Amino acid sequence: MSKHDFTPEEFAARLRRAREAVGAAGLDWLVVLHPVSIHWLTGGEAKSYQAFQCLLLAAEEKPLTLLSRGSDIGEWRDDALVDEAVSWGGPEPEDPIAAFARLARERGLLSARVGIEVPGYYLHPHHYVQLKDLLGGALVAEPTNLIHELKAAKSPAELVLVRQAAAHADAALHACRAVATAGRSELEVAAEAYRALLASGCGLPASTMNLVSGERLCYPHGAPTQRVLQPGDGGNIELGAAFRRYTATLGRNFQLGKPPVRLREIHAVVREAGDAMMAAIRPGVPAVEPHLAAKRIIAKAGFDAGRLHTSGYGLAPGFPPSWGEPLNMFGGATGVIAEGMVLTIEPPIFLHAERLGARLIDNVVVTASGAEILSHVPREIIEVG
Repeated sequence: MSKHDFTPEEFAARLRRAREAVGAAGLDWLVVLHPVSIHWLTGGEAKSYQAFQCLLLAAEEKPLTLLSRGSDIGEWRDDALVDEAVSWGGPEPEDPIAAFARLARERGLLSARVGIEVPGYYLHPHHYVQLKDLLGGALVAEPTNLIHELKAAKSPAELVLVRQAAAHADAALHACRAVATAGRSELEVAAEAYRALLASGCGLPASTMNLVSGERLCYPHGAPTQRVLQPGDGGNIELGAAFRRYTATLGRNFQLGKPPVRLREIHAVVREAGDAMMAAIRPGVPAVEPHLAAKRIIAKAGFDAGRLHTSGYGLAPGFPPSWGEPLNMFGGATGVIAEGMVLTIEPPIFLHAERLGARLIDNVVVTASGAEILSHVPREIIEVG
């Protein structure tokens, strides 16, 4: 991903909307810290989110300034649409908050009304404390989702990349199917999926693959292991394809041989619950409604205790360790579904006592009339070997 992946006009429109939102929130400045927010505004995707970085975004037409570690500053200057890229550290260690303090004083943040993002993964607690101490009374808000809410509905150009990611996810799942045979390990199957993704032009996804088999089929987020597939094993896989950071996810159950009756029963309920979610999705619907539609079906079948995962969520052009957006479809959700959103559909049933589990994962684009499913892989148990 870089400033060349979208037109200058699209980036300019994003920046204009973001400045307007900062002003509407009663702020002079927003200190942008989430790598997805920075990526959406500038196109940059350097790995400096591993350390302290931020983008200074003013409500008025002032320079868009990025502060990042010195080892990545050249990449930012080449690939990001920023007016200035300022480095900290480099040949020798430096306190990044000291570098931020210099910028804050130069740009007048300490005498302005400032908001900061407080993302869960990308801001170290001691940096957060130092920022609060430094900004003092100038810090008046922590609108962490301000940028996320602007970017939740994807532009037509973004949806092109999402659809390409979905096609790559389909291909990677087919590649897994070809090697998911008795005698191969879970890691070997996962390796083929990653090979297919990387060879097709995708980058590594923001979150690692889930792949479980046999007695591990009851684990909702089990990573692939050295366990060797045996005849009669069931399995479940969730993979993500990241095309220029835009993510598509896909999940299916597979079976070496004929699926047992109990697994077919569980899988049928999961599939019905996912269908009900997709039928409930349309612009203006509260995000909790598709979740409740799935919950009713799973509970009626007697499996509510096995619903050990969110029913779905918004998908971002993610950075490790997550590709999720703030919108969730689970109990108590307060968001509202809008046209252009990309959502996962994945109501699950995982029964540890029975060593069984089923989850179908599909992505949909919210259209004016409902939900457009992106994958072309049948929503059935995949019988292999």
